[in-house]
Amino acid sequence: MRAAVLVPLYEDDDDLRLILTRRHGDLPTHAGDVVFPGGMIEEGEDPEEAARREAWEEIGLPPDRVEVIGGLEPVSTRTLEMLIVPVVARVRRPERLVPSPGEVTAIIEPRLAELLDETSWRQEEWGGHTLWFHPFPEGMLWGATARMVRALLRYFR
Repeated sequence: MRAAVLVPLYEDDDDLRLILTRRHGDLPTHAGDVVFPGGMIEEGEDPEEAARREAWEEIGLPPDRVEVIGGLEPVSTRTLEMLIVPVVARVRRPERLVPSPGEVTAIIEPRLAELLDETSWRQEEWGGHTLWFHPFPEGMLWGATARMVRALLRYFR
């Protein structure tokens, strides 16, 4: 199974920001997790189309405001049969983002400078793997999404 996520970056004055969401706690998978907007790649879609569609459905980001600039290495989740394709994009953020009720409980927009600060991260060894954690008031960034964020940050160091 394959999914795609949008890794949306936008300029905010002199800062670059990332858009993340916190999934609703009642969802059957990854409930309450901090993630990028995204979901399953549907029949006939490529990863870019799926990522744009999901960002529109989940946070109200219009597809015509998304300029794909690249991608990151696909990652797997806790359920190893799921492969996530990260689609990196520069976005023109609308004045208002709208979280989809029942799917998204919060939209989180950290500055890249905050994420580049290594003192804001902690790591744990688990089953021979390093897990990274970054706290936000809205929830904890960890797992596959944290790995994607850290892969993105390598381009800004």
